[in-house]
Amino acid sequence: MSNISAAITAVGAYVPEYVLTNAVLETLVDTNDEWITSRTGIKERRILKDSDKGTSFLGIEAAKDLLSKTDVDPSEIDMVIFATATPDLMVAATAAYAASAIHATNAFSYDLQAACSSFLYGMSTAARYIESGRYKKVLLIGADKMSSIIDYKDRTTCIIFGDGGGAALFEPNYEGLGVQDEYLRSDGIGRDFLRIEAGGSLLPPTQETVADKKHFVRQDGKTVFKYAVSNMADASSKIMERNNLTSKDVDWLIAHQANKRIVDATANRMGLASEKVLMNIDRYGNTTSATLPLLLSDYEKKLKKGDNLVFASFGGGFTWGSMYVKWAYNS
Repeated sequence: MSNISAAITAVGAYVPEYVLTNAVLETLVDTNDEWITSRTGIKERRILKDSDKGTSFLGIEAAKDLLSKTDVDPSEIDMVIFATATPDLMVAATAAYAASAIHATNAFSYDLQAACSSFLYGMSTAARYIESGRYKKVLLIGADKMSSIIDYKDRTTCIIFGDGGGAALFEPNYEGLGVQDEYLRSDGIGRDFLRIEAGGSLLPPTQETVADKKHFVRQDGKTVFKYAVSNMADASSKIMERNNLTSKDVDWLIAHQANKRIVDATANRMGLASEKVLMNIDRYGNTTSATLPLLLSDYEKKLKKGDNLVFASFGGGFTWGSMYVKWAYNS
């Protein structure tokens, strides 16, 4: 087995300036701050208002933030993975555009889509390329302009999602730090409970699909919540068992920010105290592919070399999983 492990060596993030508060949502749908906060933990979310900017803008800005903190020459990046559920365009890879924008001229690039688990799956992919020994620098970007697929008359979705981007650089490590283990799963039953009905090959766009608002994300909230709670908690518990980790061994839980109650349930299953659970859902809502790197960026200064991190996520499809990572640097 190779002695190369894949470690995160830098992170970056970007969120738009416009803040969509619960108070503003009260003017759009039948809801209120207390109802939203008690059920989701969300107080506000960021929205990219510029109609001429797409998800690539969020990811590019996050990548620029990462590069500004390092001495990495973008031309040294071997690969760019862009995790997203809201690509700029169909067919044309958002990753290729982003790589060119940051002058990663020697990188090959592609998009990765697994709904809210996209970044977690991207971590697995980036790690395998690094562990192969063939590539030295893999940039993983996670970004989504969720406001582009949200119906702001639908109370079940518009209160949850926000826009944002994050990025992480993966490099070889020879100290045993970085990605240690992963437990990733999927189940096609989720196709019926969280989806955008039209716009794909099964139901291409027509005047009728647009008029019927079939290009917005819809969900069966109760069913999604049930599956998310059980599967995120199960995956995180499984990763601890496989690596003989107790609650004392885990320094931080880095969980997808979909709903505070889901994160709390996962932490409880792991036996973790609240101070070990990183949260920013109150400020950003669910940014889909960006939640995990946004957490890393927001709390980067708290993370210490050698810390044991457990990542967990759950997304449409259904897709979910957990990953055990040893943090590789002090900021």
